Amino acid sequence: MNRKEYNSDPRYAKVLEQMDLLGIMDITTTRQQKNGTVVWKLPIKNNWPGNRENATYIEVASFASGYVRNNNSGYSNYQLNKRCEGEPEYYHYTTDSNGDKVYKKWTTRICKLIPIEIDRLEYLIAYCLKNYYIKNANQVADGKFVPEWMYDNACNNGHDMLHEQKQYENQRVKDLENKLDTIKRIADYE
Repeated sequence: MNRKEYNSDPRYAKVLEQMDLLGIMDITTTRQQKNGTVVWKLPIKNNWPGNRENATYIEVASFASGYVRNNNSGYSNYQLNKRCEGEPEYYHYTTDSNGDKVYKKWTTRICKLIPIEIDRLEYLIAYCLKNYYIKNANQVADGKFVPEWMYDNACNNGHDMLHEQKQYENQRVKDLENKLDTIKRIADYE
């Protein structure tokens, strides 16, 4: 989708503004656009253990079928849609001693489809913000992961260093004040 099409509607313009703020690129091909698919590339790399040196940027997509998927963060594309309980289905399980059929109830969780494109795009922005930007806030721009304990240690060490620096400066000021007092006493005595 090009910028002109995004600006055609206020809701699309808002999505475009949010994409610009978050650094998201629309990488939809012509064929995907004809099929009603929109693909975005996030400025965040996948963080797979053991594969950090070959990490790729996360791609998410909105499909005309109502699905919203992550395109490249696993072995296959996986749905980002919310899940809900599906309608129960009943299967013939066995026959009891009276000859009556006994049925077993079976329910599954299904994806809640989002049929309107702008709703999918708004959902996708909100999902990416929550799950990729906020949850991965301790990653740096080049995709290197900084563990929380390392960040905490750096903060604590930095705080300790500042505290030590402050103590040193205070002691230095006291030494200089004492030296000044000594010089004044000598000057007054002479």
